[in-house]
Amino acid sequence: MEHLRTQGISLPRLGLGTFRMQGDICRAAVESALGLGYRHVDTAEMYGNEDAVGAAIATSGIPRKELHITTKVWHENLAPDAIRRAFDASLNRLRLDHVDLYLVHWPSRNMNLPAIFETLLKLKQEGRTRAIGVANFNLALLKTAVEQIKAPIACNQVEYHVMLDQTKVAKYLAAKSIPLVAYAPLAQGRAASDETLISIGRKHGASAAQVALKWLLDQDSVAAIPKTSRAESQRANLDALKLKLDDKDRKAIAALPKDKRFVNPGFAPGWD
Repeated sequence: MEHLRTQGISLPRLGLGTFRMQGDICRAAVESALGLGYRHVDTAEMYGNEDAVGAAIATSGIPRKELHITTKVWHENLAPDAIRRAFDASLNRLRLDHVDLYLVHWPSRNMNLPAIFETLLKLKQEGRTRAIGVANFNLALLKTAVEQIKAPIACNQVEYHVMLDQTKVAKYLAAKSIPLVAYAPLAQGRAASDETLISIGRKHGASAAQVALKWLLDQDSVAAIPKTSRAESQRANLDALKLKLDDKDRKAIAALPKDKRFVNPGFAPGWD
Protein backbone atom coordinates (compact mmCIF):
# COMPACT_ATOMS: atom_id res chain seq x y z
CA MET A 1 0.00 0.00 0.00
CA GLU A 2 1.39 3.38 -1.00
CA HIS A 3 1.58 6.05 1.71
CA LEU A 4 1.68 9.84 1.77
CA ARG A 5 4.09 11.51 4.17
CA THR A 6 2.60 14.54 5.88
CA GLN A 7 3.49 16.37 9.10
CA GLY A 8 5.47 13.43 10.44
CA ILE A 9 2.87 10.74 9.77
CA SER A 10 2.51 8.11 7.06
CA LEU A 11 -1.00 8.15 5.58
CA PRO A 12 -2.10 5.06 3.58
CA ARG A 13 -3.56 6.35 0.32
CA LEU A 14 -6.54 4.02 0.46
CA GLY A 15 -8.60 3.87 3.63
CA LEU A 16 -12.00 2.72 4.82
CA GLY A 17 -14.68 5.36 5.35
CA THR A 18 -17.32 4.52 7.97
CA PHE A 19 -19.95 7.27 7.64
CA ARG A 20 -23.50 5.89 8.16
CA MET A 21 -22.19 2.55 9.41
CA GLN A 22 -22.97 1.75 13.02
CA GLY A 23 -23.02 -1.04 15.56
CA ASP A 24 -22.35 -4.61 14.48
CA ILE A 25 -22.38 -3.66 10.77
CA CYS A 26 -19.61 -1.13 11.32
CA ARG A 27 -17.59 -3.46 13.52
CA ALA A 28 -17.83 -6.27 10.96
CA ALA A 29 -16.89 -3.90 8.14
CA VAL A 30 -13.76 -2.70 9.94
CA GLU A 31 -12.81 -6.25 10.91
CA SER A 32 -13.21 -7.31 7.27
CA ALA A 33 -11.17 -4.39 5.94
CA LEU A 34 -8.35 -4.95 8.42
CA GLY A 35 -8.33 -8.64 7.52
CA LEU A 36 -7.97 -7.76 3.84
CA GLY A 37 -5.00 -5.49 4.51
CA TYR A 38 -6.48 -2.04 5.07
CA ARG A 39 -4.58 -0.08 7.69
CA HIS A 40 -6.32 3.33 7.40
CA VAL A 41 -9.73 3.71 9.07
CA ASP A 42 -11.66 6.98 9.11
CA THR A 43 -14.33 7.79 11.69
CA ALA A 44 -15.76 10.82 13.55
CA GLU A 45 -17.62 11.58 16.74
CA MET A 46 -20.64 12.57 14.62
CA TYR A 47 -20.80 9.15 12.99
CA GLY A 48 -21.76 7.50 16.27
CA ASN A 49 -19.57 4.49 15.51
CA GLU A 50 -16.25 5.11 17.25
CA ASP A 51 -17.10 2.39 19.78
CA ALA A 52 -17.65 -0.13 16.96
CA VAL A 53 -14.42 0.92 15.25
CA GLY A 54 -12.59 0.63 18.55
CA ALA A 55 -13.97 -2.86 19.18
CA ALA A 56 -12.80 -4.02 15.75
CA ILE A 57 -9.33 -2.58 16.31
CA ALA A 58 -9.09 -4.18 19.75
CA THR A 59 -9.76 -7.68 18.44
CA SER A 60 -7.74 -7.35 15.22
CA GLY A 61 -4.40 -8.34 16.69
CA ILE A 62 -2.71 -5.75 14.45
CA PRO A 63 0.07 -3.79 16.17
CA ARG A 64 -1.07 -0.24 16.87
CA LYS A 65 1.90 1.26 15.06
CA GLU A 66 0.76 -0.34 11.81
CA LEU A 67 -2.64 1.37 11.91
CA HIS A 68 -3.69 4.85 10.88
CA ILE A 69 -6.83 6.03 12.68
CA THR A 70 -8.49 9.36 11.89
CA THR A 71 -11.34 10.87 13.87
CA LYS A 72 -12.94 14.31 13.90
CA VAL A 73 -14.47 16.90 16.20
CA TRP A 74 -17.96 18.09 15.29
CA HIS A 75 -18.64 21.75 14.56
CA GLU A 76 -20.70 22.16 17.73
CA ASN A 77 -17.64 21.34 19.87
CA LEU A 78 -15.07 23.84 18.60
CA ALA A 79 -14.61 25.86 21.79
CA PRO A 80 -11.28 24.85 23.41
CA ASP A 81 -12.82 23.09 26.44
CA ALA A 82 -15.38 21.37 24.21
CA ILE A 83 -12.65 20.13 21.86
CA ARG A 84 -10.84 18.53 24.79
CA ARG A 85 -14.01 16.88 26.10
CA ALA A 86 -14.89 15.61 22.63
CA PHE A 87 -11.36 14.32 22.09
CA ASP A 88 -11.30 12.49 25.43
CA ALA A 89 -14.65 10.89 24.63
CA SER A 90 -13.46 9.83 21.17
CA LEU A 91 -10.30 8.21 22.53
CA ASN A 92 -12.33 6.41 25.17
CA ARG A 93 -14.77 5.02 22.61
CA LEU A 94 -11.93 4.01 20.29
CA ARG A 95 -10.10 2.30 23.20
CA LEU A 96 -6.88 4.03 22.13
CA ASP A 97 -4.28 6.14 23.89
CA HIS A 98 -3.78 8.24 20.75
CA VAL A 99 -5.12 8.77 17.24
CA ASP A 100 -2.99 9.41 14.18
CA LEU A 101 -5.00 12.32 12.82
CA TYR A 102 -7.60 14.58 14.48
CA LEU A 103 -9.62 16.83 12.20
CA VAL A 104 -11.99 19.76 12.47
CA HIS A 105 -14.96 18.03 10.83
CA TRP A 106 -16.85 21.08 9.57
CA PRO A 107 -16.17 24.80 9.75
CA SER A 108 -18.60 26.84 11.83
CA ARG A 109 -19.64 30.42 11.22
CA ASN A 110 -18.63 31.57 14.69
CA MET A 111 -15.49 29.50 15.13
CA ASN A 112 -12.29 31.00 16.51
CA LEU A 113 -9.66 29.39 14.29
CA PRO A 114 -6.58 30.53 16.27
CA ALA A 115 -8.06 29.11 19.48
CA ILE A 116 -9.06 25.89 17.74
CA PHE A 117 -5.60 25.26 16.36
CA GLU A 118 -3.94 26.22 19.64
CA THR A 119 -5.99 23.51 21.34
CA LEU A 120 -5.34 20.94 18.62
CA LEU A 121 -1.60 21.67 18.76
CA LYS A 122 -1.60 21.05 22.50
CA LEU A 123 -3.21 17.66 21.93
CA LYS A 124 -0.47 16.94 19.41
CA GLN A 125 2.27 18.11 21.75
CA GLU A 126 0.84 15.85 24.44
CA GLY A 127 1.22 12.90 22.06
CA ARG A 128 -2.50 12.18 22.03
CA THR A 129 -2.83 12.83 18.31
CA ARG A 130 0.13 12.43 16.00
CA ALA A 131 -1.12 15.09 13.58
CA ILE A 132 -3.98 17.55 13.11
CA GLY A 133 -5.95 18.67 10.09
CA VAL A 134 -9.23 19.89 8.69
CA ALA A 135 -12.18 18.72 6.65
CA ASN A 136 -14.56 20.62 4.40
CA PHE A 137 -12.38 23.75 4.40
CA ASN A 138 -12.68 25.93 1.32
CA LEU A 139 -9.80 27.89 -0.20
CA ALA A 140 -10.32 31.01 1.93
CA LEU A 141 -10.36 29.03 5.17
CA LEU A 142 -7.33 27.02 4.12
CA LYS A 143 -5.37 30.18 3.43
CA THR A 144 -6.29 31.58 6.83
CA ALA A 145 -5.22 28.40 8.59
CA VAL A 146 -2.00 27.84 6.63
CA GLU A 147 -0.77 31.36 5.88
CA GLN A 148 -2.03 33.46 8.79
CA ILE A 149 -2.24 30.99 11.67
CA LYS A 150 0.53 28.79 10.24
CA ALA A 151 -1.18 25.66 11.52
CA PRO A 152 0.65 22.42 10.65
CA ILE A 153 -2.27 20.92 8.76
CA ALA A 154 -1.70 17.31 7.70
CA CYS A 155 -4.65 17.12 5.30
CA ASN A 156 -7.91 18.63 4.11
CA GLN A 157 -10.65 16.02 3.77
CA VAL A 158 -13.27 17.03 1.19
CA GLU A 159 -15.81 15.52 -1.18
CA TYR A 160 -13.93 14.70 -4.38
CA HIS A 161 -14.72 12.36 -7.26
CA VAL A 162 -14.93 12.19 -11.06
CA MET A 163 -18.14 14.25 -11.02
CA LEU A 164 -16.89 17.17 -8.90
CA ASP A 165 -14.18 19.69 -9.75
CA GLN A 166 -11.91 20.46 -6.80
CA THR A 167 -9.10 21.96 -8.87
CA LYS A 168 -8.68 25.19 -6.87
CA VAL A 169 -8.47 23.48 -3.50
CA ALA A 170 -6.35 20.62 -4.86
CA LYS A 171 -3.82 22.96 -6.48
CA TYR A 172 -3.46 25.01 -3.32
CA LEU A 173 -3.00 21.93 -1.15
CA ALA A 174 -0.43 20.47 -3.56
CA ALA A 175 1.52 23.73 -3.56
CA LYS A 176 1.66 23.56 0.24
CA SER A 177 2.48 19.81 0.28
CA ILE A 178 -0.76 19.04 2.09
CA PRO A 179 -2.62 15.88 1.03
CA LEU A 180 -6.24 15.98 -0.08
CA VAL A 181 -8.26 13.11 1.40
CA ALA A 182 -11.25 12.39 -0.83
CA TYR A 183 -14.48 11.30 0.81
CA ALA A 184 -17.41 10.05 -1.28
CA PRO A 185 -14.74 9.12 -3.88
CA LEU A 186 -17.25 7.01 -5.81
CA ALA A 187 -19.84 9.82 -5.90
CA GLN A 188 -21.95 7.94 -3.35
CA GLY A 189 -22.23 4.96 -5.67
CA ARG A 190 -23.11 6.93 -8.80
CA ALA A 191 -19.73 6.31 -10.43
CA ALA A 192 -20.63 2.63 -10.81
CA SER A 193 -23.35 3.37 -13.37
CA ASP A 194 -21.58 6.05 -15.41
CA GLU A 195 -21.37 4.91 -19.04
CA THR A 196 -17.99 6.52 -19.71
CA LEU A 197 -16.46 4.83 -16.68
CA ILE A 198 -18.11 1.51 -17.55
CA SER A 199 -16.59 1.71 -21.03
CA ILE A 200 -13.11 2.47 -19.68
CA GLY A 201 -13.46 -0.34 -17.15
CA ARG A 202 -14.50 -2.81 -19.84
CA LYS A 203 -11.26 -2.04 -21.70
CA HIS A 204 -9.20 -2.89 -18.62
CA GLY A 205 -11.28 -5.73 -17.21
CA ALA A 206 -12.28 -3.53 -14.29
CA SER A 207 -15.46 -1.99 -12.88
CA ALA A 208 -16.52 1.63 -13.33
CA ALA A 209 -16.04 2.15 -9.59
CA GLN A 210 -12.46 0.89 -9.80
CA VAL A 211 -11.78 3.31 -12.66
CA ALA A 212 -13.18 6.22 -10.63
CA LEU A 213 -11.10 5.30 -7.60
CA LYS A 214 -7.87 4.82 -9.54
CA TRP A 215 -8.39 8.18 -11.27
CA LEU A 216 -8.24 9.80 -7.84
CA LEU A 217 -5.33 7.76 -6.55
CA ASP A 218 -3.28 8.49 -9.67
CA GLN A 219 -3.20 12.14 -8.62
CA ASP A 220 -0.27 13.35 -6.56
CA SER A 221 -1.01 13.87 -2.87
CA VAL A 222 -4.55 12.46 -3.00
CA ALA A 223 -5.83 9.74 -0.68
CA ALA A 224 -9.33 8.25 -0.72
CA ILE A 225 -11.63 6.72 1.89
CA PRO A 226 -14.45 4.86 0.10
CA LYS A 227 -17.15 3.59 2.45
CA THR A 228 -18.32 0.02 2.05
CA SER A 229 -19.41 -2.68 4.48
CA ARG A 230 -19.16 -5.50 1.92
CA ALA A 231 -15.94 -7.51 1.86
CA GLU A 232 -16.12 -7.99 -1.92
CA SER A 233 -16.33 -4.23 -2.46
CA GLN A 234 -13.48 -3.62 -0.04
CA ARG A 235 -11.40 -6.14 -2.00
CA ALA A 236 -12.39 -4.54 -5.31
CA ASN A 237 -11.25 -1.15 -4.02
CA LEU A 238 -7.87 -2.63 -3.09
CA ASP A 239 -7.64 -4.24 -6.53
CA ALA A 240 -8.24 -0.83 -8.12
CA LEU A 241 -4.69 0.05 -7.09
CA LYS A 242 -3.41 -2.37 -9.76
CA LEU A 243 -5.34 -0.67 -12.59
CA LYS A 244 -3.33 1.32 -15.14
CA LEU A 245 -5.26 4.14 -16.81
CA ASP A 246 -3.89 5.63 -20.02
CA ASP A 247 -4.00 9.16 -21.42
CA LYS A 248 -7.11 8.39 -23.46
CA ASP A 249 -8.90 7.21 -20.31
CA ARG A 250 -7.89 10.33 -18.41
CA LYS A 251 -9.03 12.56 -21.27
CA ALA A 252 -12.45 10.87 -21.30
CA ILE A 253 -12.80 11.29 -17.53
CA ALA A 254 -11.71 14.94 -17.77
CA ALA A 255 -14.58 15.52 -20.22
CA LEU A 256 -17.22 14.34 -17.74
CA PRO A 257 -19.35 17.09 -16.11
CA LYS A 258 -17.70 18.12 -12.86
CA ASP A 259 -20.52 20.02 -11.15
CA LYS A 260 -22.12 17.30 -9.00
CA ARG A 261 -21.82 17.81 -5.25
CA PHE A 262 -23.62 15.22 -3.14
CA VAL A 263 -22.74 16.51 0.33
CA ASN A 264 -24.15 19.93 1.18
CA PRO A 265 -21.34 22.07 2.63
CA GLY A 266 -24.05 23.82 4.63
CA PHE A 267 -22.72 26.38 7.05
CA ALA A 268 -19.21 26.64 5.66
CA PRO A 269 -18.82 30.42 5.17
CA GLY A 270 -17.83 31.71 1.75
CA TRP A 271 -17.82 28.30 0.09
CA ASP A 272 -16.49 28.52 -3.42
